[in-house]
Amino acid sequence: MSQTIAATGISSTTEKATQETLLSPRFYRTDYDAMDRLDITPVRREWDEMMAEFERDENRPHFRKEITFDDVNIPEELHDEFLDFLTTSVTSEYSGCVLYQEIQKNVQNKDIADLMGYMARDESRHAGFINKSLKNLGVAVDLGFLKREKAYTFFKPKYIFYATYLSEKIGYARYITIYRHLERHPEYRFHPIFNWFMEWCNDEFRHGEAFALIMRANPHLTSGLNKLWIRFFLLAVYSTMYVRDHTRPQLYRALGMDPTEFDYKVFDITTEISKQTFPLTLDTDNPAFRRGLERLRDINVATQAAKQRGGIVGGLQRGWLALRGAATFARLYLMPVKSNELPEQVRMAPAW
Repeated sequence: MSQTIAATGISSTTEKATQETLLSPRFYRTDYDAMDRLDITPVRREWDEMMAEFERDENRPHFRKEITFDDVNIPEELHDEFLDFLTTSVTSEYSGCVLYQEIQKNVQNKDIADLMGYMARDESRHAGFINKSLKNLGVAVDLGFLKREKAYTFFKPKYIFYATYLSEKIGYARYITIYRHLERHPEYRFHPIFNWFMEWCNDEFRHGEAFALIMRANPHLTSGLNKLWIRFFLLAVYSTMYVRDHTRPQLYRALGMDPTEFDYKVFDITTEISKQTFPLTLDTDNPAFRRGLERLRDINVATQAAKQRGGIVGGLQRGWLALRGAATFARLYLMPVKSNELPEQVRMAPAW
């Protein structure tokens, strides 16, 4: 990869977007034949209402507006963390676009193909929008290179549903929490991109609704042993977010937010939303759960230090820390969860 990047003169931002770490967004492929066999008949009424919303595309004019970059001045101490935030965001949005395009191209099921086309449209718009902000800072990501060179992970459809549903819903919760905070405290709105978060997050919310309907129409996806997978993905998404956000202290200081308080508010919103389709939720208020996330954060800090140290000692430290991280994750996974009775109506409104 590094030779390819050096040979093509790709920017450091694009290089960072192609890197694979535990905290970086991934690109996925899946079983298209299994996607073709999905049946949404049990939720047809709600599905058709949702598809009509996608077709109306009421957010299209909003994203055609130009961002005004007048008087944008990113403080030097904030620069790297804000770039990391935007780079992670554009990679995440574009990975969704690529996945949805691939599914649309490879399935015959009209319901699924139409849905994926609409969602790819939205994610492409979001990725392009973030890239405009990066371009203004002189470091736009080469999305075409990213699509060609980023490693792809194969996920079964059910894993795609769990992970992407949570990604879309937690994305909504993150963006709306930041947007509402900046409504109350506009003095912390240091960049114009934050003004676009309302419409952006409502797109994310609707994408999550689509996966909720797919899972409700195919109840085996949320019952039996699949509950164990739901539990795994909930913990993986929450813990990844917690650790990653705490690597950006300057960003949250600039926003006038505490990353721990922010994360638990996002967890609360996501947990409440996920009750529409998941039969269980994590007990994120449990002090033991919170201590576990803090341990994962400490392990990540120590791992980065060991990586910087390098050599045999650094490698041994990283191996030991990886074992500690796995053990901590396992203890969190085995904590009691809360059962949830699914509501009769699946769809929700973005009311936060």
